Amino acid sequence: MSSRRIELASVPNLRDLGTLPVAGGTFRTGVVYRSTDLAGLSDADLPRYLDLGVQTVFDLRTAGERTQAPDRLTSGEREINLDVLADSVTDAAASLTGLLDDPTQTEKMLGGGRSVTLMVESYRNLVQLASALSSYRSFFHDLADPKREGAALFHCTTGKDRTGWAAASLLTLLGADTHTIYADYLETNHDLAPATEPVLKQAEQKGISRAALEPVLGVRREYLDTAFQQVDDTYGSMDAYFHDGLGLTDDVEGALRERFVVSG
Repeated sequence: MSSRRIELASVPNLRDLGTLPVAGGTFRTGVVYRSTDLAGLSDADLPRYLDLGVQTVFDLRTAGERTQAPDRLTSGEREINLDVLADSVTDAAASLTGLLDDPTQTEKMLGGGRSVTLMVESYRNLVQLASALSSYRSFFHDLADPKREGAALFHCTTGKDRTGWAAASLLTLLGADTHTIYADYLETNHDLAPATEPVLKQAEQKGISRAALEPVLGVRREYLDTAFQQVDDTYGSMDAYFHDGLGLTDDVEGALRERFVVSG
């Protein structure tokens, strides 16, 4: 999995979905990337980023997150804002900013196992919320659009939850097996570690326990399990989620396979 990683210090958790095994072959290289937000993209990393050929950026963050940390975009990029959690009153996946500002409140909100409970609820929201269905519907439709040029990149803030479900569902649609889907999802814990470890150390210095914060700064198999289970509970299967929940037609699904699968 690590061979797909794009080493940009200012954009951690950036990797290509290319070469992953899917039904009938492998995911095409250099056409779809996942990452954290692009707010911190540095001048030093810009040339390497430009080499990726990204022309469409799907921003899955809330309006507040985008305002606080707008992506650094180049003149040739098209940004599509898809607020997955717009209909959520409070959601751990979108509430990482400012966690260290009030240690007492953070420990109260996340301590005692509450952080895991919040994250599990977040993953149910990724499947249930009307804003999530609308956002992921647009994501898949635009990915399949034959008029779209260049590579695409999708991200949220840390590239792990909203981005994680986007990647997991796309890989599922293309017929990747469970091992492949979960391995890509869990790779975030490794790729994001250089960015999260300083946050954890700073939190400890302020009196916030690692046990409270780690569940919201990383990913766990049980989180993705929750999303898939919510699909089964609501729609009965991933196929029904794609067709009935997201409204994807056979033509759209076929276009995605044709565009992203290299036979082999």
